[in-house]
Amino acid sequence: MKPASWTYAEQFVAEDDVLAAARARAEEVGVSPIGAGGGAALRFLASVLDARAVVEIGTGTGVSGLWLLRGMRSDGVLTTVDIEAEHQRLAKETFSDAGIPGNRARTIAGAGLDVLPRLTDGHYDLVFCDGDKREYAAYLAEAVRLLRPGGVVAFDNALWHDRVADPAQRDDETTAIRELGRTIAENEALVSVLLPVGDGLLLAKKVWKPEA
Repeated sequence: MKPASWTYAEQFVAEDDVLAAARARAEEVGVSPIGAGGGAALRFLASVLDARAVVEIGTGTGVSGLWLLRGMRSDGVLTTVDIEAEHQRLAKETFSDAGIPGNRARTIAGAGLDVLPRLTDGHYDLVFCDGDKREYAAYLAEAVRLLRPGGVVAFDNALWHDRVADPAQRDDETTAIRELGRTIAENEALVSVLLPVGDGLLLAKKVWKPEA
């Protein structure tokens, strides 16, 4: 794909002033939020799923959370987890600026792998992962448990700055993301797709199986 076409696709759904402000906050605190194309994909996915309950690992300053909330049902609740409480405070500002009612975003300060095991099995429509890349495999295991049949797990940075496709790149984060993709692709209980939006968005749907 030519750079001009990629840019055109990334900017196809324009971001508003609230998202621009959230990105400015992210730059100030050293957070790298999902790109506009990936955010638009998350909103679309939440809308298609008619999502009422969503989990997010990696709150940041609320960029991805706001995209998700804008795609969810009007009564939907986002549970967003981040180890940095200050980032979550900034995310709450983002949600407030966007007119999102306070009861629609539940922020939990803590490490993803400490929080996820405490959440309810089979309760969620969508799980979005943008935390520690080395923990992506563990996030997947938790997400499969948390999702209802037909629910979707999404991973940002699935191309990891063009490193995943380069077999010469063998650092811990790149290797973890590459192995995650292989695990998902080989899992017959998941239907997957890798979208080349932003830095790569890997999606996997939990296949519905009739109870025995």
